[in-house]
Amino acid sequence: MNKYQDKATILAELGLSELNAGVSTGQEWFDTEGAVTASISPIDGEEIAKVKNATLEDYEMVIKKAQSAFKEWRLVPAPVRGEIVRQIGLALRDKKEALGALVTLEMGKIYQEGLGEVQEMIDICDFAVGQSRLINGVNLQSERPEHRLSEQYHHLGIVGIVTSYNFPVAVWAWNTALAAIAGDVVVWKPSSKTPITALATQKIIKDVLIANNVPEGVFNLVVAKSSVMGDNFLADNRIPLLSVTGSTAVGKRVGGIVGKRLGKTILELGGNNAVIISPKADIQMAIMSTVFGTVGTAGQRCTSTRRVIIHEDIFDEVRDKFVSAYKKIVPKIGNPLNEEYLVGPLIDNGSVELFKNAVVSVEKEGGKVLFGGHVLEGEGFESGNYVVPCIAEAENHFEIVQEETFAPIVYLIKYKGDITNAIDIQNNVPQGLSSACFTLDMREAETFLSLAGSDCGIANVNLGTSGAEIGGAFGGEKDTGGGRESGSDAWKIYMRRQTNTVNYGAELPLAQGIKFDI
Repeated sequence: MNKYQDKATILAELGLSELNAGVSTGQEWFDTEGAVTASISPIDGEEIAKVKNATLEDYEMVIKKAQSAFKEWRLVPAPVRGEIVRQIGLALRDKKEALGALVTLEMGKIYQEGLGEVQEMIDICDFAVGQSRLINGVNLQSERPEHRLSEQYHHLGIVGIVTSYNFPVAVWAWNTALAAIAGDVVVWKPSSKTPITALATQKIIKDVLIANNVPEGVFNLVVAKSSVMGDNFLADNRIPLLSVTGSTAVGKRVGGIVGKRLGKTILELGGNNAVIISPKADIQMAIMSTVFGTVGTAGQRCTSTRRVIIHEDIFDEVRDKFVSAYKKIVPKIGNPLNEEYLVGPLIDNGSVELFKNAVVSVEKEGGKVLFGGHVLEGEGFESGNYVVPCIAEAENHFEIVQEETFAPIVYLIKYKGDITNAIDIQNNVPQGLSSACFTLDMREAETFLSLAGSDCGIANVNLGTSGAEIGGAFGGEKDTGGGRESGSDAWKIYMRRQTNTVNYGAELPLAQGIKFDI
């Protein structure tokens, strides 16, 4: 049972007030002179708390502190940095329930998903601890006698992190845990829609930083409007790497500005994720998994399922089972802090309008709405942010299907012939984040995963598009941006690569056998 049911209890447990400072360099908080903004809960439209935004002067102060801290932090042995990250993970464990409830209160995902988001933070801390002892280079074979050829990795400097509202704290952790063990320092700009979860996270890690004498400026938080921390943040030559989560349009702007100064980016952008259901699939498994992908987080995950590509021989059966499952979901739409509910609200009325427009658009283009697509009204739905998830029959070439609508609308698309036809439909969108295929046929499964298969950064067999583990690198291709975060060897993007050659002999041979005798 969730004991954090009301705003006051949640804020008190996390050390938050009705009015909070929005700038921190780790242990220190700064009373800024910027605009005061309020965070509004999508659950009931009520104010959660206010935050004082940063000014340009605050931004400059933070960047200078980060520069100074980097000079110290990079000299701390990586396993020692890993130990500090381990302790951050423990601090998050202690506040998992309260922070998970705040994620729910401010973002609107159900409490179980709020807990899951904090667990992701804990998991990446655990991963980073081990990685801190495995920042390994490689020894290579030199063509020259008595020469050693090798590669190693060094820290970058300041890493800028811009997070989105849908995972307001987990994406910070993905980046920060790895950046910290790499020897980098971070400057976090959270979403303007979810600043309070960021403040809470910074407060949770404070005691760890104090206990370990971490220099001020390693873990920085700046809540700011885009007029203060926008294009100037992207164009800042003092920041070698920027990790940005947002829409494809935002990513293209970021890539242009950062690319102009030849900086590095990690771009986690839009997804238009598809599930293929073969006639050789376990259909019940496919339905159960895909429904979570379509309605979980009210369709506001980057990996939410947007399209379901179904073979014509089983299309009617799968369609009817989808509609039946959605009918069971409707009574379970409500206040996400109440664990009886499975679907909460959209983040705000703007997202509701996008949802409504998508429903209208698919019908205008010749599609058919099979279920849902309307806004809920009445007791418990006063915020206007609750919708009934929509199922529509559509064709892949529809303009609205080619776009990502960040809301719970899924398009059922029919395919004929073998699995390659379904893969062609799946790949024929601008985005390339996550994909899935349900089949018990080994040849179909391996074709889907082959070089002629899914063109996405994530490709799953017999599980859905959402709910990635932290152990694998997370990210996608094409309009999804090409960035990779979290597990596997994603740590390398936070470091610079250096090739080393040591001559330990008495001769001076040149590479490629070149002769240069004086």
